[in-house]
Amino acid sequence: NLKEVIQAVDIGKLPDQNLAEVLENITGVQITRTAGIGTGVQIRGTNANRVEINGVSTVGAGAGRSGINFEDVNASIISAVEVTKAPDAKTIEGSVGGTVNLRTIRPLELSDTLGSVRVQGEQSSLSEEGLQPRVSAAFGDNWDTGSGKFGFIITGSYTEQESVSFRPRTDRDNISTDGTNEWMGIQFLVQEQENYDYETKNLATTFEWAPNENLKFHLDAILNDQKRSQDSYRIQASGVSALKNDSIPSQFETVNFGSLGDVNLGSKQAALVGNIEPNLTEVDDDDPNLRFSSDTGSRVTDSKMFVFGGEWQGDNLNVSASIATSSADTESPDLSTTINFMNPNCPQDGTSNDNCVPFTYDLSGGSLAWGINFNSPYAPTAAQLTDPANMILDQVEVGADTTENSEDAFRVDASYYIDAIDLITSVDVGYRFSKTSHEYRDIGDRIGGFSQLVDSPNGTLFADLLVKGPDNYNDADGRDLFVKDFLLVDPDKSFSDPQGVIDILQAAVIAHDPDSPDILDVQERKNAYRKIEEETNALYAQVNFEYGDFIRGNLGVRYIETEVDSTGYNPDEMLETTSGSYDFLLPRLNLVIEPTDDLLVRLGYGTDLRRPNFDQLGTGYTLDNQENSVVALGNPGLEPEEVDSFDLSVEWYFAPAAIASVGYFRKERTNIFGTNFEGAQLYPSTTTTGGLERDATAPCEDGGFFNPNVVPNQLGDPNTLGLCVDKTTPGNDPETTTQSGFEFAFQYGLADFEKDLGWASGFGVIANYTIQDFDGGSVEDCTSGRGAVVLGEGICAERGLLDFSENAYNFTLYYEKYGLSARMRYTWREAFRTQDFAGGA
Repeated sequence: NLKEVIQAVDIGKLPDQNLAEVLENITGVQITRTAGIGTGVQIRGTNANRVEINGVSTVGAGAGRSGINFEDVNASIISAVEVTKAPDAKTIEGSVGGTVNLRTIRPLELSDTLGSVRVQGEQSSLSEEGLQPRVSAAFGDNWDTGSGKFGFIITGSYTEQESVSFRPRTDRDNISTDGTNEWMGIQFLVQEQENYDYETKNLATTFEWAPNENLKFHLDAILNDQKRSQDSYRIQASGVSALKNDSIPSQFETVNFGSLGDVNLGSKQAALVGNIEPNLTEVDDDDPNLRFSSDTGSRVTDSKMFVFGGEWQGDNLNVSASIATSSADTESPDLSTTINFMNPNCPQDGTSNDNCVPFTYDLSGGSLAWGINFNSPYAPTAAQLTDPANMILDQVEVGADTTENSEDAFRVDASYYIDAIDLITSVDVGYRFSKTSHEYRDIGDRIGGFSQLVDSPNGTLFADLLVKGPDNYNDADGRDLFVKDFLLVDPDKSFSDPQGVIDILQAAVIAHDPDSPDILDVQERKNAYRKIEEETNALYAQVNFEYGDFIRGNLGVRYIETEVDSTGYNPDEMLETTSGSYDFLLPRLNLVIEPTDDLLVRLGYGTDLRRPNFDQLGTGYTLDNQENSVVALGNPGLEPEEVDSFDLSVEWYFAPAAIASVGYFRKERTNIFGTNFEGAQLYPSTTTTGGLERDATAPCEDGGFFNPNVVPNQLGDPNTLGLCVDKTTPGNDPETTTQSGFEFAFQYGLADFEKDLGWASGFGVIANYTIQDFDGGSVEDCTSGRGAVVLGEGICAERGLLDFSENAYNFTLYYEKYGLSARMRYTWREAFRTQDFAGGA
């Protein structure tokens, strides 16, 4: 079948430090990054893939189905990475793009004692942590004894890494007017530094015993412990939308929206350079305002895999069996705070906890640069911006969510080799039983969400917690315009001593208002609870055939039957279970034609399925307190997606260690998962600062979901609680969508020219290029809210895939000679749609 492999000749020498970045070397594979670190993998344009270790299913840290997170496994303990693009009947179901198998070393395959120690360090100019260590080691050997052959190997690694990214955000998604002219004005401004610290420990060990030549047993244990802590901040210029008609830009740019189908979307003038000045007489005297948020969350995941199996080889029969258990227990402690800056150079009306701050912006060159306008008479000084007396507490978010994922599986496989029948070489049959469980608990509470000054504790009451924020935001691009002076609740202490921080903030709230304090009550939010349990039985049969040296391949079918139980709390806070089941027959064919010794033609056809993620099957939901938040509902009735795949490739091995290949793939996807969006209706308003408002009463007759926790800001009365907000629901698209593309690969080395080139014969190149397309389906996304104001009502777009790039390539120059191994790679992918927004959205 169609499989691509990256293999390390020596342990610890895969070409990259991160497994996602290792996979980026493979044709048809792109990755997404979090603050520069490869975390997501798209195979042929989709995230819907499976990750195995030594052919055994893994489970991830969250609600996804792909398996273990790539950042949780150090590449140094992996000996090879395999990507199966065209499965056979043996391949476990559940992938759209491909199956990634991470292979560790098998001790009985060692020809000598293995010993390896590797020490590395990483220094980043954007990091404040100094040198970050990476240490890995491996030992393995095997022995012949009177009781058979024994083999043992152990590999381990310890890694620290800090990743930093600087993410500005500017919203221009509404129409401003001075009565004569119209333009897209500034709606929101964010300056964000995203900072993650990784500490990863991996241990992989295997014990093998072969009592005789026909029998072998193995025991694998793989342990991963990862702590990813977040130390990020956000600075928000909030309330600027209140002055969108009042602050006329000094420079504009023309934004051409192009066309969508037969609809010409036209052009709009948009703000490019300007100032946003408080208008104390005609516009809300509290706006615009400045607030500082510290996002101090983390993910602590403890994952384990244990596998016990055996294999027996007879004259014509091979039988193997294994029992495996995989688990991932995750805690997500979070302590995030927001404080508001009260500008002493502006009058305070004593009501809102906002106060006017003048801003300036320059979006030219895509810089999205903005900061405080220090030329304004209202401008605060650096000393005022770092004075605790000018700070008030807005809110404190405390979380302790947990996720427990597990899968227990048993499988038995048998191969019977046939000598008496022409064409057929062997027959494979097998059975697999798996039991999968996912349980999520949303645990937390909030202090504040204070909208009134009278309710907001002053910074002097928690001054011991306030520290200056990082001033290196311009290190990313050398910009002059950014917010440099500000205060945060100490992020380091929030992570190392969260209870101590909570105690001080809680005491500040009580000291400010002893009669009616907001007391933190961390408990499970039952409306968000979900438990999903699945049991799957799978059977397969496969015929392997060969005709001389010209044709070989396999033809098989896989049958699966799954039962699903989804448990959550109903409105009466009673646990309720929704059950369902489904079964699929998955035919699969792989064919290889070898017309000459150096030419291969591969043909593959197969059907697979993709199960919904666990959060899509849950009945629970989470409620935020922000008016622009979206309530994401689940759908226990969501059906699996069915995928029909076709592959055709030609490979020319024109020289030793050289290949030129071209491949075509096509995937037809039915019941593809999508998110159905229902926006809460916006009504014209003369009382809100933005000129629009939402319904503040249930049951939101004109769309949306009533969220009783929302503290209205721009779209409602801040003295009330509760608002209709947007909602999403997962659903199946009954129409067929199609993914297709071409993959080109080239590899060539100069090793054959050693006599002519000498030392230069160690050079070689590896290159690949992928072009792909996605079309079809019946689901469209249509303009609503501010989008309808800018573009017009009824403008609809065919829904595309997330993280889907139409074009991508990479080019590697390598040198392998005299014991020296060096490589340099350049990777590029075209723009792609994402839901990874800055500003904590």
